[in-house]
Amino acid sequence: MLPAVADLRARPYSAPLARPFITARRRVDTMLGVLVEIELADGTVGHGSAGQSFGVTGESVDSVLAVLNGPVKQALADRSGAGRRGIAAGIADSCVGNFAAKAAVDVALHDAWARTLGVPLAEALGGDAATVLRTDMTVSLDTPQRMADAAVEAVGDGFDVLKIKLGNDWRADLDRLRAVREAAQDVRFRLDANQGWDVKSAIRVIRAIEDAGIPLELVEQPVAGRDLAGMAAVTAAVDVPIMADESVSSPHSALEIVQRRAADLLNIKLAKCGGIGEALAIADIAHAAGIECMVGAMMEPRISIAAAAHLAAAHPAVTLVDLDSAEWIDDPDLTGGYRLRGSEMHLHPGPGIGFAPWVKGEKV
Repeated sequence: MLPAVADLRARPYSAPLARPFITARRRVDTMLGVLVEIELADGTVGHGSAGQSFGVTGESVDSVLAVLNGPVKQALADRSGAGRRGIAAGIADSCVGNFAAKAAVDVALHDAWARTLGVPLAEALGGDAATVLRTDMTVSLDTPQRMADAAVEAVGDGFDVLKIKLGNDWRADLDRLRAVREAAQDVRFRLDANQGWDVKSAIRVIRAIEDAGIPLELVEQPVAGRDLAGMAAVTAAVDVPIMADESVSSPHSALEIVQRRAADLLNIKLAKCGGIGEALAIADIAHAAGIECMVGAMMEPRISIAAAAHLAAAHPAVTLVDLDSAEWIDDPDLTGGYRLRGSEMHLHPGPGIGFAPWVKGEKV
């Protein structure tokens, strides 16, 4: 039985990015978020984190702190001795929405739970912490030349799969991709339009890329997340696998995508769905339908990336990961969770997700 929850602590976090992160919907120069700790009655401490993301979850640092210090803290008090599943259910039911905040404390709960078992979180969830994951590296939306330069740098750092941010204008996007392809010949590409195209443009540009023989693994969220009919039309019209990202935020939405054949792949993000349990439920639906999943992340602190990596190692439906976010953050003090060797992610072999407790309120 999981010991009772004794305390919840949360504090703001910020760190500069080594370079701007630019998509069709936003630009980020500084990582803003929240770090979370749950302490159990036996002194075990678990860690979680959340990133500010107005464009995806609609949450700010202030809103995350308000939720954690308000309804979530009350839910933890009410369900303190209810065991892991009961406490997780209390977190989920504590308020409407606020999924990044819920995910942060849910991850902290699961980290603490795995620590009480003395095993890595991946193993507590039924996976293997020795699994070596291979992540891509993102090339932000920019001019063709700057994107080409970033691609060359990523290849030099050991990445052979690049995630290319597109979605401003389909003609300009083709120019960007051609420049990246010319600069980085021996790599595979994942394209992420971040909902930036309409249906006709998406079909046009993807077919043009196919005709040009550029090696694509997938195209992520080519149209608006709410437009499942449009995404189904794109999926049916092209050969390249289409992956849902903003369209999938819950088991219910995952089931609808599967039933409507709106995508070939699903991208699971803890901050979108609110925690480990919901993420595993999405993966279960995909697995039952014979659909593979990617585990991804937004611009979030390293703790969130480590938790996502442990999730990825725990479910057979997850065959792809996109977990390079922490490599953009210029913070040498927040370490742990995994080691990155080129594109290979090696999980921390110790209990939980592998972060040390805060020390007298100082920076981690």
